[in-house]
Amino acid sequence: MSVAAFRDRSTPRAPAGVALRYPMGPRHEEILTPEALEFLAALHRRFEPRRSQILHARTLRQARYDAGELPDFLRETAEIRNADWRVGSIPADLLDRRVEITGPVDRKMIINALNSGAKVFMADFEDANSPTWHNNLDGQINLLDRWHSALDYEDPASGKAYRLGPNPAVLMVRPRGWHLPEPGVTVDGAPISGSLFDFGLYVFHNARALLEQGTGPYFYVPKLESHQEARLWNSVFLFAEERLGLAPGTIKVTVLIETLPAAFEMDEILHELREHIVGLNCGRWDYMFSFIKKLRANPKYVLPDRSQVVMGKAFLRAYSLLLIKTCHRRGAFAMGGMAAQIPNRRDPQANAAALERVREDKEREASDGHDGTWVAHPDLVPVAQEVFDKLMPQPNQLHRLREDVSIGQKDMLEVHQGTRTDAGLRLNVRVGVQYIEAWLRGRGAVPLYNLMEDAATAEISRAQVWQWVHYGITLEDGTQATPALLDRIITEEMARVRQEVGAKAYDGGRFPEAIALFRDLSTAQQFEEFLTLPAFPLLREAEDAA
Repeated sequence: MSVAAFRDRSTPRAPAGVALRYPMGPRHEEILTPEALEFLAALHRRFEPRRSQILHARTLRQARYDAGELPDFLRETAEIRNADWRVGSIPADLLDRRVEITGPVDRKMIINALNSGAKVFMADFEDANSPTWHNNLDGQINLLDRWHSALDYEDPASGKAYRLGPNPAVLMVRPRGWHLPEPGVTVDGAPISGSLFDFGLYVFHNARALLEQGTGPYFYVPKLESHQEARLWNSVFLFAEERLGLAPGTIKVTVLIETLPAAFEMDEILHELREHIVGLNCGRWDYMFSFIKKLRANPKYVLPDRSQVVMGKAFLRAYSLLLIKTCHRRGAFAMGGMAAQIPNRRDPQANAAALERVREDKEREASDGHDGTWVAHPDLVPVAQEVFDKLMPQPNQLHRLREDVSIGQKDMLEVHQGTRTDAGLRLNVRVGVQYIEAWLRGRGAVPLYNLMEDAATAEISRAQVWQWVHYGITLEDGTQATPALLDRIITEEMARVRQEVGAKAYDGGRFPEAIALFRDLSTAQQFEEFLTLPAFPLLREAEDAA
């Protein structure tokens, strides 16, 4: 049967002006109901014009940075920063968030994360999710089942059964950022925003069940670059609450501060969302990527090897301390960053070293005043839990105002000292290409070299390669980073990767497309804003051909 015929048979009745581009899979009709599609259409028609405006505003701001302007605190909003005000109430089940685990929205991982012992699980439709049509809708089915006592899984390979335990983590959901579309649903001929698609479906289907079970519709908001973007989200929340009959302020959010401009507008972001927001999070990996991206036209901001850009120093240290001070002054939580290490059970020595790095990172966060932290693997939950239990025996540290912290523009832009090495360049190539290849096959969280890589860490890899090649920096061994050197390294490192993953997996994968895209991104004259934008058509073309 042709795709067109299958689509005709599988498409539910859609409201006027709404069309579905891709065929439906098992149970997808439970998610894309006519009523849910009507809700999505209402979100799109109300907010798409404003979304387009804020994306244009990003372009204009980047042009100013490219012309030499540096990010700074806004003079026009100084009154908000100087005034005394606090965010609204925080639900009881979000008062203790000492350890949060994140991961993609596939069924087994959701169950394992909810059972991990973490206080919160963030189900991720963004950086840890390859946004295929079926991944997105299957993820919504999985979350629907969570709130209707139907979330279980039997592994077809092992026969092992997975069930929710008696005390699952509090669930939060991260939709995609404002920049990403969802072409699978069009409204009046235009694709809906991925943000509105992910948020809208979850809140529409689950808000009532969440409240009945003593929790609420909780979200993580990614990739904001300004308080105007936060204002847009606040309008979306108010609209959804009114449309669904929820009390104003029912929706609660934590905003990831993972872009350089947003770090200069933390007070303003909290203020715009003050009736809905409960905290900010140090999205460290995307923040590092954003630092490179936003300052790309200035060679003064070329970074050393990724492994040397650590949270305890320079611009990362400044932004994390400022986040704690800003949040606690406003009665909001200051969440720490991700520990991306993956336990290595086959190498006890390497495993012990990795766990020690996690402990040191979490000790820094808890000592500085963070109210909780992120981990990427269930085995890291007890490690982080032990540190926060010791250094933060109470549910949070909102009382620690950190009035001793004084951070200015210079601190926020301080570059880490370090070296730029051939080994660092080669690691970026291996990680970047392998992640893109896995993403094109529908996997959004990929274990590579004892770290859990997602789109954010892949962005660092390709952005740093672009920065080094663009400026022709001299590596530690005296070699100049050029397109020719990059071509040679790609050839050599892909031969190594083929050995590591095996010829069958390599030759049967999507490495040619991944290599071509990585090279194009790394040598382009103009820096591409997000690698997922040019990669997305490749991902959906495969679904079109399926």
